[in-house]
Amino acid sequence: MIKPTLVILAAGMGSRYGGLKQIDTVGNNGESIIDFSIYDAIEAGFEKIVLIIRKEHEEAFRKNLTDKIEKHVEVEFAYQDLYDIPHFVSVPEGREKPWGTTHALLACRNVVNQPFAIINADDFYGKDAYKVIYNFLKNDVKDYEYGMVGYVCENTLTDFGTVTRGVCKEENNYLKEITEVQKIAKKDGKAIFEDAGEWKELPENTLVSMNFWGFTPMIFNQCKDVFSEFIKKGVVENPLKSEHVIPTAIGELVKDGKCKVKMLSSKDKWFGVTYKEDKPVVVENIQKMKDDGIYPFDLWK
Repeated sequence: MIKPTLVILAAGMGSRYGGLKQIDTVGNNGESIIDFSIYDAIEAGFEKIVLIIRKEHEEAFRKNLTDKIEKHVEVEFAYQDLYDIPHFVSVPEGREKPWGTTHALLACRNVVNQPFAIINADDFYGKDAYKVIYNFLKNDVKDYEYGMVGYVCENTLTDFGTVTRGVCKEENNYLKEITEVQKIAKKDGKAIFEDAGEWKELPENTLVSMNFWGFTPMIFNQCKDVFSEFIKKGVVENPLKSEHVIPTAIGELVKDGKCKVKMLSSKDKWFGVTYKEDKPVVVENIQKMKDDGIYPFDLWK
């Protein structure tokens, strides 16, 4: 039986962070967050990793990541290319920014041909989440019936600025609606967001997408259609910065009745690096887990 693949979204430019945060060191033995994600994925049963990157970053990824993990797991690169877009549009002059995570997902359409999980490179999801999604991909996923590991919004916020999250509504353990909400901030332990200049509070325990999805390759055809519709308008309305993200794509597909998404949950706490100021918190959390024996000093010996 073909085992599920783990796909990692690692082609972002890190503009808010100020550098290539995907491979920035957070562990005391030179590890990035991706190291721990891949370690947890292998432990859960994954045997192949696909890294979606920008071609110009390949050397850095090989030197800092894949050279040390290839003896433990199969690794393949897929490249998010600004010019890999439908033939009926052209890249606007001066455009450098990638087209978003829906476009990144499509970058691996010729590489992945089995059920797969997809995650962000700079998010730490916890061991349990990989076991949950692996079990789902092995036993429950079907074409048009996908899965998502959700996290409580207030547990995914930073003290150093605002974030964007896919805010979820569920019904009978399935995703009913997902809305991309920008400028979510933490205030007194609660999640607030800006709406037309006014700050409003999100309901307590609101689930959000942290881009931890379980799909079959059918998603490529579905997202190709969604992305094609987006880019017709995007190159006109916001030629230099328009982008389309996976939560928006899935939200459209769910709304139109083209797929179902089972809501999965993890007992682990998420943490991640959005801003440089987040890094010390991540470093501290990683070190504590090593001290507690959850991870060895050397992941890849």
